[in-house]
Amino acid sequence: MARRTFLQKSIQGLKAMALLNMLPGSLARAAVEPSRTDDLHYKLLDGVSLRELAAQKAHHGEDGRFVNPLGHSRRRRRFGELLHWKLFAENEYGPHLDRQPLIPVRVDWRKLEKSDGVSVTFLKHASILIKDQDAHLIVDPVFRDMFWFIEDFSPLAFDVREMPPIDHILITHGHYDHLNTPTLADFDPKTHVIAPLGYNDIFDDLGMRQRTHLDWYEMYSDGRRNITLLPCNHWTMRNPLVGPNRALWGSYLIETAGGKTIYISGDTAFFDGFSEIGRQFDIDLAIINLGAYAPRWFMAPSHMDPKETVTAFRQLGAKQLIVVHWGTFRLGDEPVHFPPLELGEVMKKEGLLDRLVDIRHGETHILTAPSGNDLLE
Repeated sequence: MARRTFLQKSIQGLKAMALLNMLPGSLARAAVEPSRTDDLHYKLLDGVSLRELAAQKAHHGEDGRFVNPLGHSRRRRRFGELLHWKLFAENEYGPHLDRQPLIPVRVDWRKLEKSDGVSVTFLKHASILIKDQDAHLIVDPVFRDMFWFIEDFSPLAFDVREMPPIDHILITHGHYDHLNTPTLADFDPKTHVIAPLGYNDIFDDLGMRQRTHLDWYEMYSDGRRNITLLPCNHWTMRNPLVGPNRALWGSYLIETAGGKTIYISGDTAFFDGFSEIGRQFDIDLAIINLGAYAPRWFMAPSHMDPKETVTAFRQLGAKQLIVVHWGTFRLGDEPVHFPPLELGEVMKKEGLLDRLVDIRHGETHILTAPSGNDLLE
């Protein structure tokens, strides 16, 4: 039994290191750090549109792998450097780590169901529930612990069976804090899943046969709402032994039946395609992942910081902004509750604070006119 436990924990450790690309060079080939910290950490499009890039299949590599045409090739990070960061490097946020709040998530489901039109409920981490008239969509549901050694600061205080029936599950990419198989096993296996290319084996194992796999700029429509997978600057990996990018990643554009358009960034580093997306779609609400952004020498090629998030929001031309991917797992140096605080400072400085929806775990934002910020608490 002791040997089995050791093996299980060893496998979990490898998977956790894959999440942060903390693997020896022979095993890791994912996006990490530019050769110099002052290098631009994304590849300029130089006049090539995202649609053209997708049509050219520039993100399709060899041997079944995908490549990230929006980010530079990354050199392999030495395991010792990563170990030094995690164990010995000084954390500028250190004095605040002891004050990270543990806040159980509660949702008033009855009150939510009484709301009409389109609403967004922030559950935890990057998990979002969208109510679109009589349909429910959930994005990147992660309700179970990832690994025994990563603390969950926003545990659920409700039974997942209290949730309304889900019509569509949207997955942005395969990292373990976004594609969580124990959580997916809690859903009815007949639930329709929408995901980027490359995750057939995972959904087959779960018995989830009702699914749609999308390439960049491909769209799914159920006759009332359109869901388009868009490019973003990221990567993915689940099995550290076979390496990264065996499946695709992306963001979503949801044109709801209720008449509102929602952009969901998924995990992404900054890139210069947000303006093009903003020209292509009239976005009412941008939901951007903000969290695990420090230290920048390590996180910049994978996640945006508050300043980049505001720039992306401006370029998208969205009417309102919600940030998620914070408050649950501390995967970077910053405390779990800092992302919305630091973002608020930047939004205030830029004169955009009235367009930020200050939403907390378990709260619901009802999409109204651009000047409205209605919350169900």
